[in-house]
Amino acid sequence: MIKDGQQNAFLREYGYKIFDYAERNVDYARTFNQAMASYSAAQTTWVLEALEADSFSDVTHICDVGGGTGHLLSNLLMKYPHLKGTVVDLEPVTSKKEALLAHKLGVSDRCSYVSGDMFKEVPPADVYIMKMIIHDWNDDECVKILTNVHTASPKHARLFIAEHLIPGPEKPHSSKLFDIHMMCVSSGRERTADEYSTLLQRSGWEYSQILHPRDRTGLVQVIEAKKQPN
Repeated sequence: MIKDGQQNAFLREYGYKIFDYAERNVDYARTFNQAMASYSAAQTTWVLEALEADSFSDVTHICDVGGGTGHLLSNLLMKYPHLKGTVVDLEPVTSKKEALLAHKLGVSDRCSYVSGDMFKEVPPADVYIMKMIIHDWNDDECVKILTNVHTASPKHARLFIAEHLIPGPEKPHSSKLFDIHMMCVSSGRERTADEYSTLLQRSGWEYSQILHPRDRTGLVQVIEAKKQPN
């Protein structure tokens, strides 16, 4: 990969991008999904902690873009009983009804699953959240996704992006190891706060702040943004 100067080693080795390969290989998809579900337990805890100062009292609808089986959104709905929510993900994910978590966690009356492609469009909502989504894609792909969210959102909308944030070059951090992983398996990368701010600005959003879980050394932080004023 380094000798060729080409990032997506997974595509070269397996003939498909990682998510396309998972659709074609049942055993790989099972292992991959189990790994993602295992990560979600810890990641959801960190995101809930980062958001705990926000009552979401001024909103009613939250949309989890690329939300998978709904682990994060279902837990948010459990914590904020006035909210309703929508999980948007590809049809192969949302069609597996037995794997979807809203019913198991008792929030199916307030949680809907929509089959969709974030590169095309997303439904309207007051608040959007994206957990470990943006790091899968290169800058132009990220701007396309974030612009689609911006287009669908009302003027009061907010956006929360949960990701590994890379600190300065002098500081050792596990996010830098994840950055190497992303270089190997996709077109994506881990990013600094300034790099996320630039992506947001390019797609019509205004960077607000970084929200941290209680353990500020945790792997996941949350970038908050709002729509840029006209």
